[in-house]
Amino acid sequence: MQVIIRKANESDMKSVLSLINDLAIFEKEPHMVEVTEAQLIEDGFGEKPAFEALLAEVNGQVVGMALYYERYSTWKGKTIHLEDLIVKETHRNQGLGTKLYNEVLKTAQSRGYKRVEWNVLDWNKVAIDFYESTGAKILESWRVVQMDKAGLENYLNTL
Repeated sequence: MQVIIRKANESDMKSVLSLINDLAIFEKEPHMVEVTEAQLIEDGFGEKPAFEALLAEVNGQVVGMALYYERYSTWKGKTIHLEDLIVKETHRNQGLGTKLYNEVLKTAQSRGYKRVEWNVLDWNKVAIDFYESTGAKILESWRVVQMDKAGLENYLNTL
């Protein structure tokens, strides 16, 4: 098995979208994916790229990815947010997720970033156990807050 971890390019966005859809199915939210291949190309490779992605290839086939972007912490400075880390079900338990994870952490360190952060679902015990085994801390007292497009519109219409 030949494994390559590499940076994604525009022509990989069809594979990235497929992995995003796989992740949505895994997270029991397949209907929530709105992003398109064209949007991924524009957002990742346009004038102001919004994200970077690393891909895991096995024998020339994309089977995993880590998608991340820069954030800014008023306490720490520049950080990385790991948005998604996914490996196709057929290729799990072969160390590919660990390789992608390690490359994201190495990227953060090489750029002098002070922190890497991400979310994990409370029922994903395998992921939680893995992250904790690497020294990551699960912040139980913090809650993820989101406002979707409809919420934005509804709230702003009340102003």
